[in-house]
Amino acid sequence: MDSLYVLHAGPPSVDDFLRLRRDSGLSERSRHGAELGIDGAWAAVHVTDRRTGGTVGMGRVIGDGGTYFHITDMAVLPEHQRRGIGDEILRALLATVYAAAGEDAYVNLLGDAPGVRLYARHGFVESAPGSIGMHRLPPP
Repeated sequence: MDSLYVLHAGPPSVDDFLRLRRDSGLSERSRHGAELGIDGAWAAVHVTDRRTGGTVGMGRVIGDGGTYFHITDMAVLPEHQRRGIGDEILRALLATVYAAAGEDAYVNLLGDAPGVRLYARHGFVESAPGSIGMHRLPPP
């Protein structure tokens, strides 16, 4: 990662979480949900820009702490992409998982198209057809 950036343990603020998701092209989440969930991750990191102090990237892990871990909320602002920030976030999250649970921990994620190359560089492969990622739509 470029020396202009600093990796911090822990999640970003709720405002930064919502802004990073929106501005990086991820689906938006409600403020209420963000306030309830921001500190509920098993592990989280965020990255700030040394020049401005602003938060420019984040990633979180949710899981049971021993067997299953899901990487979520991987986001880097477009103007800060291609500088190794996503790689550093993912390395930090994976190191935390494997240090706690060992190399046999099951780590998964749902990758949007722009992140697929990042995830592949770190050993992630598509799980289909053996398993298919699914999500539940909100009730009507």
